[in-house]
Amino acid sequence: MDVIVLLLLTGGLFLGWSLGANDAANVFGTAVGTRMVSFTKAAAICSVFVVLGAVISGAGASDTLGKLGAIDSLSASCVAAVAAATTVYMMTRLGLPVSTSQAIVGAIIGWNLYSGSPTDLSVVFKIIGTWVACPILAGLVAVVLFKITVPSIKLARLHLLRLDALTRLALIIAGAFGAYSLGANNIANVMGVFVSANPFTAVKVAGLVSLSGVELLFLLGGLAIALGVFTYSKKVMLTVGAGLMPLSPVAAWIVVMAHSIVLFLFASQGLESFLAGSGLPTIPLVPVSSSQAVIGAMLGLGVLKGGGGVNLSVLAKIASGWVTTPIIACSVCFATLSVL
Repeated sequence: MDVIVLLLLTGGLFLGWSLGANDAANVFGTAVGTRMVSFTKAAAICSVFVVLGAVISGAGASDTLGKLGAIDSLSASCVAAVAAATTVYMMTRLGLPVSTSQAIVGAIIGWNLYSGSPTDLSVVFKIIGTWVACPILAGLVAVVLFKITVPSIKLARLHLLRLDALTRLALIIAGAFGAYSLGANNIANVMGVFVSANPFTAVKVAGLVSLSGVELLFLLGGLAIALGVFTYSKKVMLTVGAGLMPLSPVAAWIVVMAHSIVLFLFASQGLESFLAGSGLPTIPLVPVSSSQAVIGAMLGLGVLKGGGGVNLSVLAKIASGWVTTPIIACSVCFATLSVL
């Protein structure tokens, strides 16, 4: 493959690294913050399953980004990815769990403004609607899980050590599911802008597994996410796991499960087909914010408990990052394209 093509793809790899550095906190932050799972173990599990999710189930959400703005040039795709990645990186340095989805959407709109391409407002409103629905849905799921889980544990009357061991195992399983859902939903943020100009063709790996060009693109992005998890995610994990509100290990499991379920719902093509075939309203396949999902789940538990444990100053800081992220990404992308 041409060296220039590989260099241009590094923009997506940088964005993947930034996503891994920031959004891994949403998968294992509560487990690491409550000291139920070590950072090294969390990073290893997260890395494996985020790659699997990206390759196996990543196609659905990327289609929606393509409708927002199809960037058919590798160089422009690189600029958009770097603009989004730079924005996420800046927020990560501040320890803020921001939305990579918002960053890439902002960058695509920046491309549309620069190139004079129309921005489909119906798609924009669809995406913004999911950004609003995502934390609310996660909070509701967390409340339902809490209502089911806590009475069940009391009825089981488990010994403290037995409960501790089961909770650790449950957090690992929930984290693996969350990492898979993160890869499936958010790989669209990392490599979605490159799909229209994808340089890869289908290959057969070891003569057994056949991967399409898009799957190869997603595999590369998934590996970049995994690298970000290992090298730079610990600070944000601690912000999510211990900064916003104190969580018991059981509450930490509930938060991760609620977050994972919501991300999976917005990435599952199988579920969309089932609902459509049954004549039911479908859930849009949109790359939603894993940060908003996990914060929404935590706030759901906080409201259930009266809201007294929520650190409002940390919440305000996180919310400010959510608002400014798409604006900054859009501005950086537009300015960079104008200069180049």
